[in-house]
Amino acid sequence: MDIRKKIKTLPFTPGVYIMKSKEGEVLYVGKATSLKKRVSSYFLKNVSLKTGILISQVKDVEYIECENEEQALILEAALIKEKKPKYNISLRDDKSYPYVEITNEAFPRIYITRKRLNKKSTYLGPYPQVNIAKSALNILRKIFPYCSCRCFKKTECLFSHLKLCPAPCSGKISENDYRENIKAIIRVFKGEREELIEYLRKKMETLSNENRFEEAAELRDKLNALINLYQGKDLTHELISLKEALRLSQTPLYIEAMDISSLGGKEATGSVVVFKNAIPDKNSYRRYRIKHVSGIDDYACIAEIMQRRYTRLVAENKKLPDLLIVDGGRGHVQTAKREIDKLNLKIPAIGIAKKNEEIWFPEGKAPLVIPKTNSGLHLIQRIRDEAHRFARKYHLLLRRKKLVEKNK
Repeated sequence: MDIRKKIKTLPFTPGVYIMKSKEGEVLYVGKATSLKKRVSSYFLKNVSLKTGILISQVKDVEYIECENEEQALILEAALIKEKKPKYNISLRDDKSYPYVEITNEAFPRIYITRKRLNKKSTYLGPYPQVNIAKSALNILRKIFPYCSCRCFKKTECLFSHLKLCPAPCSGKISENDYRENIKAIIRVFKGEREELIEYLRKKMETLSNENRFEEAAELRDKLNALINLYQGKDLTHELISLKEALRLSQTPLYIEAMDISSLGGKEATGSVVVFKNAIPDKNSYRRYRIKHVSGIDDYACIAEIMQRRYTRLVAENKKLPDLLIVDGGRGHVQTAKREIDKLNLKIPAIGIAKKNEEIWFPEGKAPLVIPKTNSGLHLIQRIRDEAHRFARKYHLLLRRKKLVEKNK
């Protein structure tokens, strides 16, 4: 779709927009109160030289809708850190903008300031719109409570009664646990989404293994609230629906999908696409040229990719997916599961058969039919379609190369 036509389809809602080059490189990430109005403003006639240079390279715009601009601010920070766009310039040297100050005390306080006077404090920002920064702090305070006043009295303050302060003044939280909340808030403002989510998940698992179930449940609630904060409007619902539909033990925040592409057994290729928090992580995509299979044999191709993919992940001590989706039916997912077992791994796997969009489990004798209106099924389909697109793209590339070589 032409870029200007695509802009016309953008919603008038808050969110984050991602500008990309022809090759798919992320050029710029920004937030907006109205996605349509903000993105459209880049394509006006009288723009600055810097904006003009950026727009001359932009060939696509993706977006994530958010409930409000505060959520967009937090998501924007995460995406800038993860994607490292070449045209995003920090405002950190402009002292006229407000900062978030975190004091250097046994129980650090957090508040907004315009002056960086205390060398021992941590300063985050600056943030051009002070109201949005304040509102973002208010959102985070509901997940990670903190203190904003000096605790001289041993009586709890109003914020404590509202569950926005963990009441260190009355000894209700240890210094170590309090600092965990502060570290989490810092990570959110620094855009360290994946690191924070992974840390909380591991800590939750540790607490559960130690039979500290009440603490694990409390951390789970924080984790779910944080994921919801990062997802925008609809993605959290998709992940929860998927977990419930497949009866998974945990929310599949990290999903991989595999597909095979060939024509008559020639130039067979495979793909693995990666979705983190229901969002494609294209830097983690991998494509495979089938080396050890001749003729038409999808099962053998799947086995080869499984062996190559997960042997490498284990060797590099990389995180394993919470769910593997294989494009195909019972036989396809059973093949994948055999390779998982050979490597002594624990990765839940499903297959999705295109004909009726049935879900197959390796041990199942009959497929699971998820209602067509289920948002979890929509997520599976979107990931499967992306794996198919990526595999086919590589397959066509190899065929063109071979055709060129024949015609030389």
